[in-house]
Amino acid sequence: MGLLLRLPLILVLTGLFSLSMMVPALVALRLEEFHDARSFFYSGILGLLITGFVGLALGGQVHNRRVLRQLVALMAAFAFLPLMLAVPFYESVRNTSFISAYFEMVSCLTTTGATLFEPGRLSVAEHLWRAQVGWLGGLIMWIAAAAILAPLTLGGFEVTARGEPGQPPEPGAARRDQTDPAGRLLRSTRELTPVYCGLTLIAAVLLLVAGDPPLVAVSHAMSVMATSGISPISGPQGAPAGFAGEIVIFCFFIFALSRLTFSGDTSVMGRKGLWRDPEFRLALLVVAAVPLVLFLRHWSAAFDVGEQENFLAALHALWGSLFTTLSYLTTTGFVSADWEAAQGWSGLSTQGLILMGLAILGGGVATTAGGVKLLRVYALYASGVRELERLIHPHSVGRTGLISRRVRREGSFIAWVFFMLFAVSIAVLNMGLGLLGIRFEPSMVMTIATLTNTGPLMSMASDQAINLIAIAPGAKILLCLAMVLGRLELLAIIVMLNPEIWRD
Repeated sequence: MGLLLRLPLILVLTGLFSLSMMVPALVALRLEEFHDARSFFYSGILGLLITGFVGLALGGQVHNRRVLRQLVALMAAFAFLPLMLAVPFYESVRNTSFISAYFEMVSCLTTTGATLFEPGRLSVAEHLWRAQVGWLGGLIMWIAAAAILAPLTLGGFEVTARGEPGQPPEPGAARRDQTDPAGRLLRSTRELTPVYCGLTLIAAVLLLVAGDPPLVAVSHAMSVMATSGISPISGPQGAPAGFAGEIVIFCFFIFALSRLTFSGDTSVMGRKGLWRDPEFRLALLVVAAVPLVLFLRHWSAAFDVGEQENFLAALHALWGSLFTTLSYLTTTGFVSADWEAAQGWSGLSTQGLILMGLAILGGGVATTAGGVKLLRVYALYASGVRELERLIHPHSVGRTGLISRRVRREGSFIAWVFFMLFAVSIAVLNMGLGLLGIRFEPSMVMTIATLTNTGPLMSMASDQAINLIAIAPGAKILLCLAMVLGRLELLAIIVMLNPEIWRD
């Protein structure tokens, strides 16, 4: 593996995804779907040949010398690798355009999970390929967080690290991380890949035991670990496992709330436990508060009119709110079978706004979740409390207890800058979709869904279903750019455009 990481990062990823095409090819062959088997097998062989030839040509050079170049390669992978991933999908589906296939692969690789196709339109191999691409995209982000984003203090690390965005967090780390970025990438891959694969296997086995068929169990296990929301059916609400399957999925959502749930390689709070982590505590507060508000709203209205529902219906509504809230907070987008009961229980006609707000909050830093991220939200909250404290005691110099040691002094300012960049991105993308002929409401939903990498939001946040396959090719390309932007974040792209960063 050390020899492979001497090659350009995007070339390594090309070889990995080409090799992974053999899995749906074997599945299609087993099911005697020979056209699908040939599409994936030939595409995989072609990709491996191209990777091998280019690797031989570049084998004498040493690549991945700088972390910033790895960041550029990561952006190139999210933007251009789907061109290769779309080839077998386009060939196997047959009755779609290549732009639609490219959109589907960008959505999967960025763990967005937005889809142009009804579940019944795709074969088993095609469903498996979508889930597999999303799962590998989640693994890439797990590894990239520790090996690429952390040394550059990006991806949420700028709130806690001492260095400025794009710079090493510490003077001592500059020499270590900048001289051997390939070694750091190798270490992160060796440490995190077994954990990621093991957790996925455990989730898949539990879903199988709960009653899901193999394709559904494997796809949902991959989706919940990658927070992609990809499903070969309508999601957990339509799965045979039912309530037991939802409990399994709910338990695995925790790995998108804080990196401390699976690794302490990028956190200074690892020794103090998960409960002391501000991200995890804020997530628990949100997950408890939103369902409780929806639940109590019904009781307040029921007492006014003298009607109280039975206890079992109340539990169903509470579970539906709890599951869906945590799902959208982690930007997965799965919906509980009891979500409709929760909607009827709360009586709110603006459930989509709540789901969009949860998706914007997002999950933990250095996880597969998208959105603004909980640590940035916590930094803004702690800063606001501190400013209110100073209004009461203007000469106060002590730090409030709400401000964690993870948040540095300038962390709140940088979090606010990121939030403003996020808001500007929403405005610009919404305007671009409007110029392409899309109405305001669906364009706003699509913008937030793609920037937060929460594709299922498109079918939940609007009163009318959004027909993605009918939109213009230009709008699809713009949404692809939004998904890549949401996955890498605008701050990282701005860092790459700064000429000062590229100077040795």
